[in-house]
Amino acid sequence: MKKMFLPLFLSILVIANNGFGQTKKPTAKISQVNSGRAIQITLTPYKNTKIYIGTNYGKNKVLADSCILNEKSEGVFTSKQKLTPGIYFVISPKFTILFDFIVDEGQQFKIIADTLSLNKVEIIGSKENELFQTYSKSINELGGQLAAIETNFKNAKTAADSANFKAAYVLKDKEVRGSRKAFMEANPNSMMCYLLNVMQRPEAPAIPVVNGKADSLYPFYYVKEHYWDNVVFNDNRLIRTPFFEDKLDEYFKNYVSREPDSIIDEVNYMLTVAKTGKEIYPFLLFKFTNKYIAPEFMGQDKVFLYIYQNFFAKGDTVLLNEASNKSIKERAYSMMANQLGLAAPALVINDLGDKKISLYTIKSPYVFIAFWDPTCGHCKVEVPRLDSIYNASWKALGVTMLGVNTNAKEVGLWKTYIKDNKLIEWTHAYQTEADLNKEIQEGKPTTIRQLYDVYKTPTFYLLDSNKKIIAKNLTIEQFNDFLQAANKKGSK
Repeated sequence: MKKMFLPLFLSILVIANNGFGQTKKPTAKISQVNSGRAIQITLTPYKNTKIYIGTNYGKNKVLADSCILNEKSEGVFTSKQKLTPGIYFVISPKFTILFDFIVDEGQQFKIIADTLSLNKVEIIGSKENELFQTYSKSINELGGQLAAIETNFKNAKTAADSANFKAAYVLKDKEVRGSRKAFMEANPNSMMCYLLNVMQRPEAPAIPVVNGKADSLYPFYYVKEHYWDNVVFNDNRLIRTPFFEDKLDEYFKNYVSREPDSIIDEVNYMLTVAKTGKEIYPFLLFKFTNKYIAPEFMGQDKVFLYIYQNFFAKGDTVLLNEASNKSIKERAYSMMANQLGLAAPALVINDLGDKKISLYTIKSPYVFIAFWDPTCGHCKVEVPRLDSIYNASWKALGVTMLGVNTNAKEVGLWKTYIKDNKLIEWTHAYQTEADLNKEIQEGKPTTIRQLYDVYKTPTFYLLDSNKKIIAKNLTIEQFNDFLQAANKKGSK
């Protein structure tokens, strides 16, 4: 596959909050700092060495701060600025995660830990961490019991054993849920309650019967409606958890239609609400941009265009450097003219005999356009496969094959490849360098490559008899399935 360009302009590296990497002497005391953070730590047996704290940035782990331990294993993570509240962890000098702790708005407390007994970490001066440790201990015990029952269930030798273990599992799972619910009700304003709300999924209710008919869709819509209960998308704490991004991905996979307009509704709501969140907004903006700039399913690039037109183009390019801003703008403009359902951009190019031909003079039930480069290794594999499936099936459906050479400097190689591979029933064409340079000199805003978003080769399009784009960015097998289905539908 030969790529024209697709820089990783949306990759972002987040070093969380304020001066990571600075060498700080462990001299500050909690009483000396009235604002910001001052997290004292005693971590034996480490001495005279640097340790770190880290946190989550969605699914990723990032470093948040560092300090130097003295000869008494004492240090302090301190700054005039506060950390974004969330789940954090202490990291050893060898970058091993040792244990988790909670950071809320009160960021002046003390941690005492020994790497030889990390199950006995003591945190002084933080009510939230007391709740975190109490809840973690309780739920870990119940979780261990649940796991043991599950193992026994898998190893059951008789049907009776399976039934007994299943019943025991249901009861224990109910106990786990009950314990979580009781904790949240007892501590409704705690950070732990907030985290548990973000983490949990709604339970699907039983299928109701209305007027004698079962409403099988009700559980689905109930879960979708309550999926984000107690979660507001402008809360920066969301990305300081290890489970928010997984929950987000699960929601779009299982509860949002693959139709672009359905996705746009969800994305627009989340981004609009998130705009006041200094950290969560760019996180969601780049996540959705990365996901839909090269989508998994055909047609979803419409979501990226919506994001560009309604967020980036309205001022959010300040989140990008100059090069990234240019790249994302070019990608957006390359997609605008080739969305599904639109008339394909005009093509007036030269055939093998250097005579001008036009896409719109081709009369055919379907036109399949293959943009390819004779120096592209992947093209040399895919083009013969296209010809084989054309001869085996597509010719009978009335498909016209239009092969467009994207490398005007290799016209000789291109013609030789066509002859050697006997691509005799295709229409072959290319844009000359002279014509391309003329377009550029005349100030035309887009070239053929931009009009058809040919940032990699090969790139394929399927047009109907009116030259409307009906499929793109599929594998050859997927194009074949689409064509067969479209032809069958047209016959009916």
